[in-house]
Amino acid sequence: MHKLARLTHEQVDVGRTLLFSLPVLRQGPILPLLPFDALACPVAVSDDVVVWPWELLDDCRRIFGCEVQPVQVPKDVILASLNQVFDMSSASAEQMLENLSDSDELSKEIEEIGDLLESEDDAPVIRLVNTLISQALKDRASDIHIEPFESEVLVRFRIDGVLHTIVHPPKSVQAAMISRIKVMGGLDIAEKRHPQDGRIRIRIAGRDVDVRVSILPTAFGERVVMRLLDRSAKILTLPELGMSDGQFSTMQEMVKSPHGIVLVTGPTGSGKSTTLYAALMEVDRANRNVMTIEDPIEYQIQGVGQMQVQNKIGLSFAAGLRSILRQDPDIVMIGEIRDLETAEIAIQASLTGHLVFATLHTNDALSAIVRLQDMGVEPYLVASSLMMVQAQRLVRRLCPDCKQARPMREEDWAVLEVQATYDVSEVFEGIGCELCMHTGFIGRIAIYEILSISEAMRNAIHDGKGLPALRRLAKKEQMVTLRQDGARHIAAGTTTIEEVLRVSTEGVLEV
Repeated sequence: MHKLARLTHEQVDVGRTLLFSLPVLRQGPILPLLPFDALACPVAVSDDVVVWPWELLDDCRRIFGCEVQPVQVPKDVILASLNQVFDMSSASAEQMLENLSDSDELSKEIEEIGDLLESEDDAPVIRLVNTLISQALKDRASDIHIEPFESEVLVRFRIDGVLHTIVHPPKSVQAAMISRIKVMGGLDIAEKRHPQDGRIRIRIAGRDVDVRVSILPTAFGERVVMRLLDRSAKILTLPELGMSDGQFSTMQEMVKSPHGIVLVTGPTGSGKSTTLYAALMEVDRANRNVMTIEDPIEYQIQGVGQMQVQNKIGLSFAAGLRSILRQDPDIVMIGEIRDLETAEIAIQASLTGHLVFATLHTNDALSAIVRLQDMGVEPYLVASSLMMVQAQRLVRRLCPDCKQARPMREEDWAVLEVQATYDVSEVFEGIGCELCMHTGFIGRIAIYEILSISEAMRNAIHDGKGLPALRRLAKKEQMVTLRQDGARHIAAGTTTIEEVLRVSTEGVLEV
């Protein structure tokens, strides 16, 4: 009897596999393979079952019209291969709309549904919404935007931080599609005047996906944004974040500090939570009490107590943080400092022996100091508690299959201001290919701006110095800006000059 420890996609008989439904094949589990010879069709079966799935094997023999040859393969390998086959074979949203006879028939079928909660004949809109979510995951999208206009509906995916138009569903499908999303998110389908927020937990191709739904009434109907969070994705560690050696050493030093505040700043979608999760992965969770308060909890971390903000019942960041401090924590992570109350509690916690990680929405590292003061925090409290501020952005990675080199131009050096740092004669640009969906980019990497609070900086903050004075001091202390850190990736051929300029602020240390 054959035994295989792993399978490649080339070994799977996709045609015969698709003769069955995915739930049927998962029951075994079994997976038809390409023949080793002409005598029989090999079928992968789990190597840990007590009783083989004889009924399924008999079905294979009858449907294939030949003998079957069981091949023992680890169960998780079979399930992963099944998910891959059915995921790759699923149609895109555009193909689904094209395969239907015409949009008028789709509209008529959906209009006849009535109440989606009671109807049993709602397959078209269910298939359309499910296909959109499935395609978004395959395309590595972080968000799905459904945008109604006067005569059309636009569906766009945010891929690697940039929106791409995917499909134009018929205008008549709009109401049913949004109602279906409301049903999935547990929202009120009758309420069309007020914004609503919900959450959907789904499983696609063996992946647990958390979908955050935001619905907003507009002039031409309700606008929907769905943020996709793949819970099965691996949590990155600090060495995997792409920091320079100096940045990595500074972050490791902060993680080992006994007390103080470490802030990670940047706009929404800049990877702040990923950085904080990576920092928590470095913490000695076996000997230290680590607790978080988040909105939402994006990933579960072993050995960390995680609390979800629930504003509907009064559990805000500030209220939750007070309760956490009564749990004798050593390290506290705050999803976001949004108001003075949360900021003051966090600072008091850091001054009483706790290490506090938190995020803040600012454009750069130095602006975080001014932002805390604008909230109403006294300068001497900021100076005594703050240890480090890290600003970050995400830039798109060049596709390795289609990137091409071009000579360095004089204006490139003038923009980046790093002549003395890198000796580079050429940079790279993305051309576009099938792998990267003709964008020239695939995936993203972070660029960082780390402000370590020196004694001179601490004194300047204590004295209430303004942003221009803080920038002069940071420049004197040779703080590496976002743009300068981006030059490191440009020199390595990881990203383009245009990408770094797109996300960074020009002349952040100039006065």
